[in-house]
Amino acid sequence: MNINLLSEAELSRLRSYIAAAADIVLVGHVNPDGDAIGSTLSWANYLAAEGKNVRVIVPDKYPDFLNWLPNTDKILRHDKHQEEAESILADADLIFCLDFNTLSRSGNLANCLGAVKATKILIDHHLNPDVPCELTISDPRMCSTCEMVFRLVWQLGAFEKLGNHFAVPCYCGMMTDTGGFTFNSSRPEIFFIISQLLTKGIDKDRIYRNVFNVASEYKMRLWGFVLYEKMQYDAARHSAYYTLTRDDLLRFHYIKGDAEGLVNMPLQIKGTRLSISLREDTDRDNLIWVSLRSVDDFPCNKMAAEFFNGGGHLNASGGRLECTIEEAVKITRKAIEKYENLLK
Repeated sequence: MNINLLSEAELSRLRSYIAAAADIVLVGHVNPDGDAIGSTLSWANYLAAEGKNVRVIVPDKYPDFLNWLPNTDKILRHDKHQEEAESILADADLIFCLDFNTLSRSGNLANCLGAVKATKILIDHHLNPDVPCELTISDPRMCSTCEMVFRLVWQLGAFEKLGNHFAVPCYCGMMTDTGGFTFNSSRPEIFFIISQLLTKGIDKDRIYRNVFNVASEYKMRLWGFVLYEKMQYDAARHSAYYTLTRDDLLRFHYIKGDAEGLVNMPLQIKGTRLSISLREDTDRDNLIWVSLRSVDDFPCNKMAAEFFNGGGHLNASGGRLECTIEEAVKITRKAIEKYENLLK
């Protein structure tokens, strides 16, 4: 099976950039998810095997359920170590931007990333990449950036010499970005890649449990509260939405990652095509984080772009609103009404 991602000319350029660099920095996006952490860790493992000095920097905290991944202790958070992170970026020979398509997705790192002189390479699977880079490796058909990292390592001929510390985060990122391979994962190449990762001795069932079966009592009660009291279901338009206010989050002792996957739950209602989560930021007033999930051909990425200052994939997108939660609900209702014909 041919899983090559680059042309020979592009592959040659990638090789030359890596060969010429000694100090390499990998950067993930704000609110890093499983794919951001998985892709940076697996790509870092490859680069370290090539003899490079590699650092991984993320803008802020990632979910606790990813802490078990190998080498997470080496990740540097910009919000905790701003001067050190920016000094490392300033001294880098080569910077890889992984799993984001625009500099604004790197949060408070955006200005620094835009100013540093190092060569930059983008590896990402989101639509419309506009990060200024010397080499842009972008393919929205991929299920995850981790899938792209695997394909690059495979095409570079390095897979055989890598081990568990490459395979585990790579598989984890693919798994989380597809909801456990329940969406955006019907291509046979994905399962060929999984079969190869399994040759490295990974325990895919344990990886699943480490991510999805580590809920606290408070998280379970939060989910029950949302589904019973907060979910608003529109049977005529086959859609649902819910709000998570700051008070809700405080009541259930919310920690980052506790709402991960909750937006998928309403899609279990027969016939539902769209689910939207509206969550108040825990630190900043009038900032609402929006997550959208859909099934079949409903374009939640278009809805995210039109109504929620966001974007993403056909069935999984996100955005943000700078308003009150009440105003966010009004915008959500307008969005559902606007897309009524596609939802029915």
